[in-house]
Amino acid sequence: MTISARPEEVESRKTPGHWEGDLIIGLTRSAIGTLVERTSRYTTLLHLPRLKGYGTAAMVKNGPALSGYGSESVRDALAATLSPLPEHLRRSVTWDRGKELARHAELTASTGIRVHFCDPYSPWQRGTNENTNGLLRQYFPKGTDLSRYKFRELQAVADALNNRPRKVHGWRTPAEVLANKYTRPHGTVLRRPVESALPPAWSSSKAGVFLLVGQRDQWIKCRDNRPDGQKVPNRPP
Repeated sequence: MTISARPEEVESRKTPGHWEGDLIIGLTRSAIGTLVERTSRYTTLLHLPRLKGYGTAAMVKNGPALSGYGSESVRDALAATLSPLPEHLRRSVTWDRGKELARHAELTASTGIRVHFCDPYSPWQRGTNENTNGLLRQYFPKGTDLSRYKFRELQAVADALNNRPRKVHGWRTPAEVLANKYTRPHGTVLRRPVESALPPAWSSSKAGVFLLVGQRDQWIKCRDNRPDGQKVPNRPP
């Protein structure tokens, strides 16, 4: 579906579960998928490793792209990343017009996630993702081979962004905002733990931030003060 068919609730950013996505491209046909939730600005990175036979196997007409960011690989990576979330946190994805999401109908059929495509030459229609991609280029510069990075390294970069206080959130972090959204629409807290919506257990005593994700409660050690006197998490290194 085109972006013109996207519900009005997406524009308001008041309803969680609407994501924007794209690929950042590196040398030798390498790529990393990026997803940003519009309400919380929570970032998730898709690990797209090269498939077996890349650079050695003979090319097969209409066969799968062995570079790692073919339509099958991106479809599977999106499904694996978003499926564990509750339904109200995986309503839709707005994507660029790249052919890597040619199997969007299969993604929708298997997960229920609606996919909307931007108009041609209109990257500003997924501006939150574009801004995040600019931040990610500080970690993954242009002109580098992105296939060198392992899943844990991508997750560490996403952790850095998701635990950085944002002015738009009153100096709360995207991880905090998304955790607050991890409730059913009628307001009851889900029984399942928060680890499906947040990264696995991550802690950094050096930064003074402790996230005990995977347990029912989260404890965040704070050191900085807001102007209003409330505590906010320290910035990760």
